[in-house]
Amino acid sequence: MAFLDAILDTDATDVDRVIMHSENFFCVPKLGFHKGRIYPHAGSRLGLMTHLFAEDEVELFLSIRNPATHLPAMYAATPHTQFVEFLDGADPRDIYWSDLITSIRQEAPNVPITVWSNEDTPLIWSELIREIAGLAANEPILGGHDLLSEIMSAEGMTRFESYLESRPDMTEVQTRRVITAFLDKFAIDDMVEEEVDLPGWTEPLVDQLTEQYEEDIFEISRIPGVTFLSP
Repeated sequence: MAFLDAILDTDATDVDRVIMHSENFFCVPKLGFHKGRIYPHAGSRLGLMTHLFAEDEVELFLSIRNPATHLPAMYAATPHTQFVEFLDGADPRDIYWSDLITSIRQEAPNVPITVWSNEDTPLIWSELIREIAGLAANEPILGGHDLLSEIMSAEGMTRFESYLESRPDMTEVQTRRVITAFLDKFAIDDMVEEEVDLPGWTEPLVDQLTEQYEEDIFEISRIPGVTFLSP
């Protein structure tokens, strides 16, 4: 309670839910690997969080990303000059998010975990806002489609918004189908396609990592205590 009083602008007893965000919660990118394991201290850090908030209910919301693009992005955020040095013995083909999430469940078994693919974020942004904020599924929100403007042309966004206005009773599932259809036609190519430029990384390797990632998502959805959000 003392910690909450220190970080909140109001009395902690008046607050039902606190949302904390940190892209480096598990660790900073340069320490992302240790002896071939990605984020090896993730479970223990979450365990410490549950002790810090022992009287509260702690939940983890985790976005995952295709290792074919996640690893190069992590590497680019580090001072390392050699990718092999950054990996610290890891083989990219042996990196599975399901392994990380399973280890987190073992060290913090009572913490519900919600996972989604970063690639799907623009499609499910409104649902994510409701889930993270603890809102009802039909709760009206603002900004539920804000991320679309980053990957869809201005013309596409104008047409999309007009389409929604003309059909106010569409369900969430129907809206996602509409988003997919508009992205097929109006997506900004440079924003939805990522180039991987690392020495030794071939197109077959990227394809293999992508295929493994898609299979890994299925494994994650089967882990007890984990909710996987998808379009």
